[in-house]
Amino acid sequence: MKAFVIALVAACGLVGGASASSEGGIPWDKAPVNTTDLGSLQNGAKLFVNYCLNCHSAAYMRYNRLRDIGLTEQQIKDNLMFTTDKVGDTMKANIDPKQAKEWFGAVPPDLTVIARSRAGSKGSGADYLYTYMRDFYVDDSRQTGWNNLAFPNVGMPHVLWELQGMRKPIFAKMQEHGHEVEVFKGWEQLTPGTMTNQEYDRNVADLVNYLQWMGEPAQNTRVRIGVWVLLFLAVFTFFAWRLNAAYWKDVK
Repeated sequence: MKAFVIALVAACGLVGGASASSEGGIPWDKAPVNTTDLGSLQNGAKLFVNYCLNCHSAAYMRYNRLRDIGLTEQQIKDNLMFTTDKVGDTMKANIDPKQAKEWFGAVPPDLTVIARSRAGSKGSGADYLYTYMRDFYVDDSRQTGWNNLAFPNVGMPHVLWELQGMRKPIFAKMQEHGHEVEVFKGWEQLTPGTMTNQEYDRNVADLVNYLQWMGEPAQNTRVRIGVWVLLFLAVFTFFAWRLNAAYWKDVK
């Protein structure tokens, strides 16, 4: 039972190391984030609950806040609430934190603001997560059997492997500054997943889109209000400029 839970915790993790690890590996792909796309956010919320919430909490996010992405309270209760029976509760993981700390030395990290905390010189946190979740590959030298191009020597298996299938990277050896280096050239599909590559990428984009929205659920409102504030300031500045000119024309 303990071994099973260890594997489950590893499989549920989106990020398996210190924040500095998000700077390792290959360049990050641009995440197609659109936090106004309610269909994408709803699918992302479903993926988050089914694949992440067993081990990782989103302790600063309440279930009833999902009404902001177009879900009714009944839909939330029927389809997304597996760890509590109160729609006003926060998203807590199934795993017992005390047991997790005893077994692994630390509680699996909270994912509420994961998309904001993983930003780096290569791009946004959403870019990192989008790249990371699409770059797992089979590696028999690793204890988990998996590795990741965006996070080399990652300490967890591929949580979505059934959707994507098993694959391995293709490298070519090249000379660079007098040294032989390996350059990533593409992928070899070992076993098919339940989704095509395009479908998988689209679902990962939805998951990342939800994580981006969850980090700041009011971001769309903030942007919308900000646009109106800037328009008001522009109009106010024009009238203030003309009024100032009218006041000083007689003084000159």
